[in-house]
Amino acid sequence: MIGAVSCAGNQRSESDVTVTGNVEQGGYLSSGKWQLDIGYRHQYSHRHFVGTVEQVQRAQQHTEVINQINLTNLALTYQRSPRWSFQANVPVLFATRHRENSPSVFRSRGIGDIILSTQAWLWKPPTESQGNIAVGFGVLLPSGDKSVQNFVNTATGKQLAVVDQSIQLGQGGWGIVASTQAFKTVKKAVLFMDGSYTITPQDTNGVHTGRSLPLEAIMSVSDTYLAETGVAYPFPRVRGLAVNFGTRVEGVPVRDLIGKSNGFRRPGYALSVFPGFEYSRGRATWTFNLPIAVLRDRARSVPDLQDGRHGDAAFADYVWLMNYTYRF
Repeated sequence: MIGAVSCAGNQRSESDVTVTGNVEQGGYLSSGKWQLDIGYRHQYSHRHFVGTVEQVQRAQQHTEVINQINLTNLALTYQRSPRWSFQANVPVLFATRHRENSPSVFRSRGIGDIILSTQAWLWKPPTESQGNIAVGFGVLLPSGDKSVQNFVNTATGKQLAVVDQSIQLGQGGWGIVASTQAFKTVKKAVLFMDGSYTITPQDTNGVHTGRSLPLEAIMSVSDTYLAETGVAYPFPRVRGLAVNFGTRVEGVPVRDLIGKSNGFRRPGYALSVFPGFEYSRGRATWTFNLPIAVLRDRARSVPDLQDGRHGDAAFADYVWLMNYTYRF
């Protein structure tokens, strides 16, 4: 929900288990089968925060910076065995960014950072406990353009300028993705959780931000994280339909797990609650979730801490998350 979080690499496919269980083996993807996911994320970020305090004067002064993110995620999964699966994740981003009091609009579009990963269930499905835990590891490829540029009007004519970090297609560095998911069936309800953390050992990517402060002159290559937990319940009298409710947190840490954390980044997180539903019919499943922000926190970056400042970031009020899954 914040600028750097909305980069094209921060989108996962749906779980390898369906809540409504429309396929054999109680909802698991069967060995030798494929799963295609087409995910879509839309967010409109405009509320500026310093820490957890909203900067309401930005709206009053018409100085809000507005990001519109449209992210399509294409994922293909192959279930090699009852426990092991392999996946390729390709994000495609269409984004704009503009200041409320300026006619200039910055745009980016294209393929983001691709993720190749594998996942294993700890227990061979189906399990007698009606639950399971999976762990996954992957590699994030620096396939997205890290230095998208647009022409902007200046006093001396049109000039090329690098777009803001929040709408860049890629981070410009390799990454290691660790992920997990788990579920447990309790009577008719399904308790679920999933999460991922992307480790980026590289410090900065060499792209100039155009910012005036020396410590923020180059873009940082930052870790990202995402986690959610909730409960799903079959909707009475409608076969294949389930409703769900849960909590979700996503963000960028101040300091990475591995390597330095210099350069410009907007660390922080958004905590949300979400209602949603899942509908399965035949080999297809449709899901929709609407995370609504309840807490937004723009933390101080490493340059902020060194300079004694506290930068801001624009957050969204909510995010549209939709996904279509087809198994074959």
